[in-house]
Amino acid sequence: MPAAPVLLLDQTDSTNAEARRRAELGETGPLWIVARRQTAGRGRRGRNWDSEPGNLFASLLQLTQKSPAEAAQVTFIAALAVADLLDAFVPSSLVTIKWPNDVMLAGEKAAGVLVESGAHDGGGLWLAVGIGVNLAGAPTGTERPATALVRHLRADVGAPPTVEVAAAKLADVFGVWMDRWEGLGFQPILDAWRARTAGLDGPAVARLGHETLEGRAEGVAADGALKLRLADGSLRLISAGDVFFGEAA
Repeated sequence: MPAAPVLLLDQTDSTNAEARRRAELGETGPLWIVARRQTAGRGRRGRNWDSEPGNLFASLLQLTQKSPAEAAQVTFIAALAVADLLDAFVPSSLVTIKWPNDVMLAGEKAAGVLVESGAHDGGGLWLAVGIGVNLAGAPTGTERPATALVRHLRADVGAPPTVEVAAAKLADVFGVWMDRWEGLGFQPILDAWRARTAGLDGPAVARLGHETLEGRAEGVAADGALKLRLADGSLRLISAGDVFFGEAA
């Protein structure tokens, strides 16, 4: 299947918000919405997402007939696609994924994913797969160190990609992973994701908003949920939250 088309905007409040508006007006995609600048970018749990010039801010608007639980698997596809994008410009040994979808460069955060969804008037679910990638700069003062692709370029790469080049590459690799998901199911996606993800077997702290859990990570379940063994021996499945591996939060 060819890559979804890319719509490049000079400015919007949030590419995910733009995707939502279009979905609520009946659009089904697939369509990548990319902005050179966001005025109200958002990350997970309502956090602001800094919108430095030269970075990639993109959302895929897509309609799916999958259940909400299955549709949530697209967050793993997004992480893999971003990792493939970075591989094209930096040494692949530097690229890892932190559960569930933060993409890291040399151990520091280089990209984030925010997936939102809702019922489409025409049936099925609309998905807004929001992706932010630090191409040319990284925010400061973040809870965990952030970095940008420009700091890790391979010797054969002269400059970081433009927003246009990065968006086209992201659309291509995302399409490949989507085809695998649609044709082969989630297991190949999960296997590829596990191969890039560190910290899945060791001490971990999970912040879930209403509680903080400490224990030992024991890998992930078949749906990608983190398995956390607590001190009392009970097992908790964590589907969403901030998880810190190998250290106290």
